[in-house]
Amino acid sequence: MKRIGILTGGGDVPGLNPCIKAVVNRAIDEGYEVVGIRRGWGGLLELDASNTESINKHTEVLTREKVRTIDRTGGTILHTSRTNPGKVKAKAVPEFLKDPNHPEAEAADNSLRDFTPHVMKNLELMGIETLIPIGGDDTLSYGERLHREGIKVVAIPKTMDNDVYGTDYCLGFSTAITRSVQFIHQLRTSTGSHERIAIIELFGRNSGETSLISSYLAGVDRALISEVPFDPEKLAELIMKDKRDNPSNYAMVSVSEGAHMVGGMVVEYGETDAYGHQKLGGIGEITGEALKKITGEGIINQTVAYLMRSGAPDALDLMMATNYASLAVSLIKDGASGRMVALREGKYTHVPMSMVTSGVKRVDVDEFYDVAQYRPRIRSVLGKPMFLY
Repeated sequence: MKRIGILTGGGDVPGLNPCIKAVVNRAIDEGYEVVGIRRGWGGLLELDASNTESINKHTEVLTREKVRTIDRTGGTILHTSRTNPGKVKAKAVPEFLKDPNHPEAEAADNSLRDFTPHVMKNLELMGIETLIPIGGDDTLSYGERLHREGIKVVAIPKTMDNDVYGTDYCLGFSTAITRSVQFIHQLRTSTGSHERIAIIELFGRNSGETSLISSYLAGVDRALISEVPFDPEKLAELIMKDKRDNPSNYAMVSVSEGAHMVGGMVVEYGETDAYGHQKLGGIGEITGEALKKITGEGIINQTVAYLMRSGAPDALDLMMATNYASLAVSLIKDGASGRMVALREGKYTHVPMSMVTSGVKRVDVDEFYDVAQYRPRIRSVLGKPMFLY
């Protein structure tokens, strides 16, 4: 029986479990066996395919019974990681892959090691003929590397930022926006009761689409996005006018975690991961402190963060997960490789995986954002993409 491998990498989003289930069910119908790989690329790095205990720890054959109810929940039953087997730090090298003759020298080596040959060997020993990675641009960029090395790969894009280049839609985006709009509206009760200014920080590293679309749909007064630096003095002037014009004497600001002030830096902290990223977070609190100092007003700081990506997916993400999965298995059945399933101009399609690293997907500031007013500017949607990126 032919084998398909499936893994999830990067941050979790609602829609991963339904996608896994749909892949398994469709693949079994077509005569394939599906092997789930735990913890993303980390599972293939940590796997010793010659060791039964290691195989049981890092992989699992997925059956209809095992995935029967997983589409009702968020997250991923396969778990996830931000591992890049092509760039592994000394302290992250699995014990069985370390040089037993020079352990001290290896531990002191600060260079990054490439374990791609080990990953390829594991796939061969496991009998996995085609791999389906579900992830964002980091996860899929390594999948594209494996494709160039001769491994059959068909990718599925996911990220709640909706910023994978080459597709109009990524799994998780709709649910993240739905959650954000709900939380923004719920926060109005406390903000209005206390006549304050609310700062809502939303996930969004390089793309400000979550802040832009959430504020557009929830009627937020001002929206700060990753693509446009903001002036706190100017923001204070604008938001105070919003507060005065509101009969309930309050105002709301959404801010992408990757936003920054004019002349300032993006707020990052912690150790750099295998893809060169530090953790983000804190610009909302910094913005709130600045506004309080300038205006003297009471501030409510709310970081929505992981609540955006938690819980069960909404109907759109359920549909996208199911259809992306079906398309991926169809491509595998047809012998395709090096492809990413995608939505383009409202139609399901597929594109070369190389597109993931060939460009960047960001908010079209000229079309959809008022730089002078720090808010969405959607004057006409005629002929525009559904998700206004």
